[in-house]
Amino acid sequence: MKVYVGADHAGFELKDLVASALRKADVTVVDVGTDGPGSVDYPVYAFRVAKAVASGQADRGILVCGSGIGMSIAANRISGVRAVNGCGTYEVRMSRRHNDSNVLCLGARFIGVDLALEVVREWLSESFEGGRHKRRIDLIDNPPD
Repeated sequence: MKVYVGADHAGFELKDLVASALRKADVTVVDVGTDGPGSVDYPVYAFRVAKAVASGQADRGILVCGSGIGMSIAANRISGVRAVNGCGTYEVRMSRRHNDSNVLCLGARFIGVDLALEVVREWLSESFEGGRHKRRIDLIDNPPD
């Protein structure tokens, strides 16, 4: 599995910890930045990761900012991306099963490291159920008039 990761200045430390854990689990990680506390614009990193997922360069993407909200909003602007702001294991599990989420957004100011790593593991291990949920994903990708 290839996972692209990105963060703004508020999320770079958690992003680095997540990327390290993924590499230890033999996941291929592509880090698109940022790599320090200097102020940056989160949409830049959200779009880098989201475009990689939408194009098929990445199997999944993980984004980290202060709350996860801005990253989620920006990533969802890219067609084919279904970004979820994940704070707990149940919600990310269901986001994979029912919504086929392909980008996980984390809020570094809202989630501890241990829970964040657990959320990432859960989200990466879960699969999409398809069936009636596939019909709904198709509607998201191709909205009716």
